Amino acid sequence: MADTIRPELVVDVECETGEGPLWHPDERRLYWCDIPNGRVYRYDPDAGDHELVYEDADERIGGFTIQADGSLLLFQEAGAVRRLDQGSGTVDVAVEPDPDRFHERFNDVVADPEGRVFAGVMPDTDRDLPGRLFRLDTDGTFERVREECVLPNGMGFSGDLSSFYFTDTGEVDPDHPGCVYRYDYDRATGEISNPETFFDASGIEGMPDGLTVDTEDRVWSAFWEGHKLLRVAPDGTRERTVEFPPRKVSSVTFGGDGYDTAYVTTACEEGREREGDGAGGLFRVDLDATGREEFRSDVEV
Repeated sequence: MADTIRPELVVDVECETGEGPLWHPDERRLYWCDIPNGRVYRYDPDAGDHELVYEDADERIGGFTIQADGSLLLFQEAGAVRRLDQGSGTVDVAVEPDPDRFHERFNDVVADPEGRVFAGVMPDTDRDLPGRLFRLDTDGTFERVREECVLPNGMGFSGDLSSFYFTDTGEVDPDHPGCVYRYDYDRATGEISNPETFFDASGIEGMPDGLTVDTEDRVWSAFWEGHKLLRVAPDGTRERTVEFPPRKVSSVTFGGDGYDTAYVTTACEEGREREGDGAGGLFRVDLDATGREEFRSDVEV
């Protein structure tokens, strides 16, 4: 049964693919991106307003992290990673593009407690290549950690840092319904191993997309084409459903001083008449749960 919670639309923009929300505790603001339009937005909940912080019309932004110094690390096209000083607007190259190795853009990223970044790479349908998962180490080198998947997406860590969650969004197809995997995670080395299916989305409308993990180790998964967030218990049991007007719910994070407010991104690819009221906008919702501050990347630039 779905909860009767009513999410609040706090930023009414029609992002084509709003994604990757992150709370910046230094600024007490919420950042998110519009992937295909290469835009980064910032929302100030105290003032109740937002602004466009960065735009690159030539390169999509598949995700970003907050660096140790407070800047943003943008994951873009063909393996390119750039550091954005959001105050000055200065952009520096962290990793040069490598189109021979990375044929597509990044899709969803997460920093680990040692400053590394796990980064998904989209499948390249033109070359019939699968999606993949890489780890960017702090020295700026990439290592592939999952050879293939249908579509890499939301990631996170358990509170004791023993587990790493990874979403393979899958397809609207009974053979590829999408699921969330749980890996053993080694903080010292950044290695992930022994994957198991944590949550299988078979029989559920939509596909699992972005996720976050709360302080009770419950996974909150956004469902693309599903109008909802799902809460999944540590044992993989589906516990709660929170419905949203937009069809494409893309990701979720906790923010605010106590990390007790959830912010949810959505997409508007085909217009609101088809996608639902507020599609593409940023929503705020009280989930009666508390999150944690996300880890920061510390990649050499």
